[in-house]
Amino acid sequence: MLRKSIPLFMPRFDAVDALRGFAMVWMTAFHFCFDLNHFGFWQQDFYRDPTWTWQRTLILSLFLFCAGLGQAIAVAQGQSWSRFWRRWVQVVGCALLVTAGSWLMYPQTFIYFGVLHGIALMLIIARLTTRWGGWLWILGGVAIATKFIAAYAMDMGAMAHFSDMFNAPRLNWLGLITRKPITEDYVPLLPWLGVMWWGVAGGAWLSSRGAGRLSWPLPVAMKPLAILGRWSLSYYLLHQPLMIGALMAVGWLVN
Repeated sequence: MLRKSIPLFMPRFDAVDALRGFAMVWMTAFHFCFDLNHFGFWQQDFYRDPTWTWQRTLILSLFLFCAGLGQAIAVAQGQSWSRFWRRWVQVVGCALLVTAGSWLMYPQTFIYFGVLHGIALMLIIARLTTRWGGWLWILGGVAIATKFIAAYAMDMGAMAHFSDMFNAPRLNWLGLITRKPITEDYVPLLPWLGVMWWGVAGGAWLSSRGAGRLSWPLPVAMKPLAILGRWSLSYYLLHQPLMIGALMAVGWLVN
């Protein structure tokens, strides 16, 4: 019996890559402003000012939606589990580098479960549930609602005895917290799995309607975004060290 061959290189869709690239540019601008604040060039409150907290929420949502979208497209194209695990190991490796780097800069508030850590866990769940189709829209909403319902219940006393347990570092990665942990980046399973599930649902829906739904032509001006989106993991890992190094050099020259 002949086996269906799977192409070694999966086709890329410029529109999807450009959406991811747009998220990268927005994230870079956000992190540059954060770094300006850190080095004292421009004082802002990134932890309480809605201008910045809402931007973080939107940027992260776009990232996770794109990750879910990409996972659904990869499965529809026949991506093997071995290829999935190779990419997953890269994500985990980069997450560990982020932890190490943040510990050097912020030893008291280092990143132990940030965006890459969260994505690594969520990608496994997304891969296992990709075939659930339209149910993922509902499950995504449930995942988002569960976080807020549980937090409200613990605050109101209905589940108060669980509060300390879920707030502790060993379980706060689930997201069922009543107080945010002190860390530079925190992306727990809930509610963010819901956003990735919506991306998976959207990607599965588009893939089921043929490649034409994903092959939208891009204006020439947006082509660089598509190129950037294809190198998102490498870019994510390098952009902050480069910006921090440049600002440190500027500070040294000014002083």
